[in-house]
Amino acid sequence: QLQLVESGGGLVQPGGSLRLSCAASGFTLDYYAIGWFRQAPGKEREGVSCISTSDGSTYYADSVKGRFTISRDSAKNAVYLQMNSLKPEDTAVYYCAAEGPYVQTMCLIDDFDSWGQGTQVTVSS
Repeated sequence: QLQLVESGGGLVQPGGSLRLSCAASGFTLDYYAIGWFRQAPGKEREGVSCISTSDGSTYYADSVKGRFTISRDSAKNAVYLQMNSLKPEDTAVYYCAAEGPYVQTMCLIDDFDSWGQGTQVTVSS
């Protein structure tokens, strides 16, 4: 399995912003579709946003469209999730995961086989 490490979580007030980072060691993230998923207490893990390898196409869950942006930084071998206008319902553990290599992802949880340990995001006043 590939090693992924998330960072950037924390406590933020409603309306605030956070940027999550997904870093990799020993392999190049550009070759893999990368997804961000989240799991709130008592709920199933759900897809938030994914980015494919070939054309860089992106997917966003309806609940985050217009507020979250996924992007790659090839020089830093990282993938980011910029989260703006955060809401209390965004509170969850956020995970990044890899699928591939060289795939056009459908952003389905079962297609991702390498996962990070997660980072907590708490949106509260």
